[in-house]
Amino acid sequence: MPNQKKIEDWLDSRKSRKDSLTAEHLWEGITTGNRFELSKAITLIESTNLQDRKEATLLLKKCLADKKSSWRIGVTGVPGVGKSTFIESFGRIILEKGLKMAVLAIDPSSSISGGSILGDKTRMEWLSNQENVYIRPTPSSLNLGGVAKHTRESILLCEAAGYEVILIETVGVGQSETLVHSMVDYFLLLMLAGAGDDLQGIKRGIMEMADALVITKADGENVTKAKLARAQYASALHLFPPKENDWPVPSLLTSSTENKGLQEVWDSINHYFTKYTTEGWIQKNRCAQELQLMNQYIGELWLEKMKQHPSFSKHHKRLSEKISSGEISGYIAAEDLLLKITNN
Repeated sequence: MPNQKKIEDWLDSRKSRKDSLTAEHLWEGITTGNRFELSKAITLIESTNLQDRKEATLLLKKCLADKKSSWRIGVTGVPGVGKSTFIESFGRIILEKGLKMAVLAIDPSSSISGGSILGDKTRMEWLSNQENVYIRPTPSSLNLGGVAKHTRESILLCEAAGYEVILIETVGVGQSETLVHSMVDYFLLLMLAGAGDDLQGIKRGIMEMADALVITKADGENVTKAKLARAQYASALHLFPPKENDWPVPSLLTSSTENKGLQEVWDSINHYFTKYTTEGWIQKNRCAQELQLMNQYIGELWLEKMKQHPSFSKHHKRLSEKISSGEISGYIAAEDLLLKITNN
């Protein structure tokens, strides 16, 4: 027979762990600045467990009612451009201003194993040891757009915890890095000079979204190439239609290793938030982002509802076989499946 006290201790520990994942418990920890509780809260919102989802919803409602806000800044760029190194150096300026900052760093997940390295904390060694900094590496889990599925909710939790500047470092895989634009106020696009034809780096879609172009690694022998790249990008910006808020997008040179140009990046961000918070643009843009999120999530919920239909598996299997045999296309199959489910 198992020892009765051991059983009771085990049951108590289970109850304690369960209680520690309630919205009430986590909210108390988050609002008192407990970074461990904040990490648990983000883990909760990432959970697919039904009970966890209910608690996560309650917790997010508390965050929305609390109405704390932050400067939400996206940082993107191709692999090797130095996103983590930039954030490590730029973070010093943020902390010098007396602000608390959070970094939500998204790491790519393997399409084969599903695993991620989650090495951003090791690349931000100094920053990760600062009291007023919270760094959360999260696997992308193959979500498109350079961010993880629950990055938006993680932002709300960090705001509730009192972080005044939140940087979202994207995966950095190219043109899909656009989803982050729909959840931040200011979008930093890091560019690398001297890595081939710089004009090939001028991709209209993502450049039109950027609020600043930052040429990194402008030091040593690369300074001349960086200056040339800045001139090319600045010229390209004039070919694009003006942004809706008429913000003049700057092209800036930086060196994270020599701490050059970082103050100019801060000055641009500070000017942007000062101007557009006063004019109401920040709030207007966030409302538009929430509407976009609603429409996107409706599609996700509808798909989940379809999957719960008793005949979904049968029709899905039949149509999958037809696609494999080349009888129909994926578009036709999707329309057929929708009709079968909605007409039953």
